[in-house]
Amino acid sequence: MIARLLLRVVSWSVMAYLILPLLVIVGSSFTATSYLAFPPQGLTLDWYGRMLADTSYLAAFGTSTLLALVATAAALLLGVPAALAIARCEFPGKRFLLSLLMSPLVLPHVVLGAALLQYCAALGLMRSFTALLVGHIVIVMPFVLRSVLPQLTPEQRALEEASADLGARPMETFFLVTLPQIRSGLASGAIFAFISSWINVELSIFNTTAEMTTIPVKLFNYVQYTIDPVIAAVSSITIGVAALAIVILDLTVGLHLLSDRR
Repeated sequence: MIARLLLRVVSWSVMAYLILPLLVIVGSSFTATSYLAFPPQGLTLDWYGRMLADTSYLAAFGTSTLLALVATAAALLLGVPAALAIARCEFPGKRFLLSLLMSPLVLPHVVLGAALLQYCAALGLMRSFTALLVGHIVIVMPFVLRSVLPQLTPEQRALEEASADLGARPMETFFLVTLPQIRSGLASGAIFAFISSWINVELSIFNTTAEMTTIPVKLFNYVQYTIDPVIAAVSSITIGVAALAIVILDLTVGLHLLSDRR
């Protein structure tokens, strides 16, 4: 009984530690002062109005959203076949290939960003959306692999073989047998991929321009010269978008899939 109570206290303490800073940011965005203040000194929506009146912020939000969505979709399209090949096939260099695909998790993104900048410059794609997209696909695909590979178990392989024995074609087996079994891995991998792409600064800062920038890079550049509640307003909207994405995912797919490993 005491151990369970202690566990609850620790759990709620961790939740408070994670949530309270977000509440501070949201609260600071409503302050009437020209500097960040919490508790807010007065209430106003002027800082949200200033942000919406600045078209560069709207463009940055649009770029970040489009980039994260396309990078996540591409990571799923590339990561699932790669996971199937690694889990189902034996071939020379298999471990090396897996290590290579997972390496962006341990390599500094600053190094990847600088390397991508030089490589794309040689191809004539320097500081373009294509270069930015390629970089984001590279850094988010490992999240898909890490989420899908543990789901491709020998037991699932037996189900796939049974499906083939009953006359199902490979694509039918994939969509009717394999895909339902790995859906929780796809959901969690997509979430981590989208968030990682959305918040990335280190790689993006090498491949953006003044006209094409993401919201994290925009904020990074902004705080070097000015610190005011506009930063809190932009951050609050980002928090709201993330919360809305989780709610939509729960309503459409179900967050229980993230822990369902059957």
